[in-house]
Amino acid sequence: MSIWLQEGMTDLARLLEEEAQLVATAIRDAAAAFAERDVAEAEAVIALDDEVDSRYLRIEEGVQELLARQTPVAIDLRRILAMLHVNLHLERIADYCVTIAKLARLTAGLPVDPQLEEAFEAMAARAAEIVAVAVASFFGGDVEAARRLVELDEPIDAANRAVVERVLALGLERGRHEWALRMILVSRCLERIGDHAVDIGEQTAFMVTGAFHEFTDASHPLEA
Repeated sequence: MSIWLQEGMTDLARLLEEEAQLVATAIRDAAAAFAERDVAEAEAVIALDDEVDSRYLRIEEGVQELLARQTPVAIDLRRILAMLHVNLHLERIADYCVTIAKLARLTAGLPVDPQLEEAFEAMAARAAEIVAVAVASFFGGDVEAARRLVELDEPIDAANRAVVERVLALGLERGRHEWALRMILVSRCLERIGDHAVDIGEQTAFMVTGAFHEFTDASHPLEA
């Protein structure tokens, strides 16, 4: 490996770690903003997205420059390509956090449903956990940890279905239906965050083994 290539990959990894840290903050603060109906914190999450986007663009440009000036092969090429994909997944996760923050602004003054509130808190905690594990598995090259992400994602999927069922059960109950309907969107955001974490795990496996396989089978029918 040339010195220029090594330095370039080190710079990309540093930027990706910074982006991952910002995303972790966004998840935590977006969840807190929605749970506490804190408009100021929601605005801070929205503003933080500019920093995530800045890292995202710098990584995109860095990968393009690296590939244009160097000819990485084998593990080096896989690592660069994997970082490109992980970069995209982290940026998308941050976008979902922005959506949650915007929904926090819209629902700040609405009465809540305690059961949905409890489900949200559990989902948010699991979303933060799965992203942390996904990022750690990538930077550690830990394929076993990456494959366990599917198991960590299952409770998030189950909670998402439970939220929908609860909202349907509430119907148009006076005073709480608007917040409950917004909650479906928040729940969907958290469910998608879990999916992106699993995708990061797939990139970890690709980077280490050289073979790409989806961890889940898309042919499985939807669960009721």
